[in-house]
Amino acid sequence: MKRKRVLAVLAAGLVVAVAAGLYWFQPWKLWVNETVQEALPVARTSESAAPAPKKPMIVATGELISHEHETRGGVRILRADDGSLVLRLENLDTSNGPDLRVLLSDAPVLPGKDGWFVFDDGAHVSAGKLKGNKGSQNYTLPEGTDLTRYSSVSIWCDRFDVSFGAAQLIKTA
Repeated sequence: MKRKRVLAVLAAGLVVAVAAGLYWFQPWKLWVNETVQEALPVARTSESAAPAPKKPMIVATGELISHEHETRGGVRILRADDGSLVLRLENLDTSNGPDLRVLLSDAPVLPGKDGWFVFDDGAHVSAGKLKGNKGSQNYTLPEGTDLTRYSSVSIWCDRFDVSFGAAQLIKTA
């Protein structure tokens, strides 16, 4: 009788450990892709005005390099006529994962493992949760974001504090 109780407790403990591990690592996301295709943001025009909408001004660009996971694509930061800033990921291709974010950071982009863990160490701002691990998507940056403070963008796994990929920003304006 005592042996059955011990085995039942061990089995229950194993079930809890496996469930916690599945929740924490979410391994199924490695095989599930989320594609998001958003159009390039354009300035809003009034209903009475008929001119074609203006394209936003490009203020910074970059190309993603791989860190913890193979990552490719481009990054552009755009300024709309109203002064708002949009971070745009273009042709993104990376792995899916738990709790992925888009971070604007002051950290330098370093290749290899040296660059995996640095993007939340200094000044950084979250543009929000990654909408999809594939495609082109827009992230409105918080009002008052000072681009002179930031030099890079990272696809950041907040759960494990690691960069999936990052881009060094080159200011254009």
